[in-house]
Amino acid sequence: MTTASAPTGFTVVIPARMASSRLPNKPLADIAGLPMVVRVAQRALLSHASQVVVAADDERIVQACQAHGIRALLTRQDHVSGSDRLAEACQLLGLPDDAVVVNVQGDEPLIHPGLINDVAGLLAQRPEASMSTAAHAIAHLEEFTNPNVVKVVLDARQMALYFSRAPIPWWRDGQADGGFKSLPSPAPLRHVGIYGYRAGFLRLFPQLPPAPIEKMESLEQLRAMWHGHPIAVHITPEAPGPGVDTPEDLARVRALLTA
Repeated sequence: MTTASAPTGFTVVIPARMASSRLPNKPLADIAGLPMVVRVAQRALLSHASQVVVAADDERIVQACQAHGIRALLTRQDHVSGSDRLAEACQLLGLPDDAVVVNVQGDEPLIHPGLINDVAGLLAQRPEASMSTAAHAIAHLEEFTNPNVVKVVLDARQMALYFSRAPIPWWRDGQADGGFKSLPSPAPLRHVGIYGYRAGFLRLFPQLPPAPIEKMESLEQLRAMWHGHPIAVHITPEAPGPGVDTPEDLARVRALLTA
């Protein structure tokens, strides 16, 4: 994973909220003796970020972070999305409009610091982009057809053309017996849920009306594209470590970190 051109001076914000239908109190779930959100922040601190801040919706998260030397801000509980929470954090931190902010999900305790650098660096290199994110090649057919796996299609400049839960690009000639017989070539791309923003755009984003395609796909990044804000995409050669959405995911990550 390339980090040679990674900038310094960007801010990592980790949104964390207690409510989770599949894993209650997820940010505080113990992973090898530390709360999960602390594990995520510690990984982010290994990047080139000038500061790493947790944006929490509950005082218990703030206290857990502070107990382990992690900076945390208490944000409102009524935010409808992580980007809304990030926008409030930008205000609380007083970040200028041109500051680069990387949103690292609070359930990614195995996030690679180099990936954080790459997403921040891409936004610094592409002034025409309002956002940056990452993707990697899909290696298994079941991932291509799985609606829980978000796919992205790029243009020649590696800017996002579209994100979808559907198998895109649609391989017209690659079907047999009502389904795909193999993966297309070149390999389709799986979207990785990490985002870089300019702070000014983050403050604007919650004011943009939700887009019809965003509602249909349940993918918030489509709102930015719908309103004409380009998204640059970094292609990473390796899939990131597993995130934590369910008790089964938590057990898997615990086993990896205690092995």
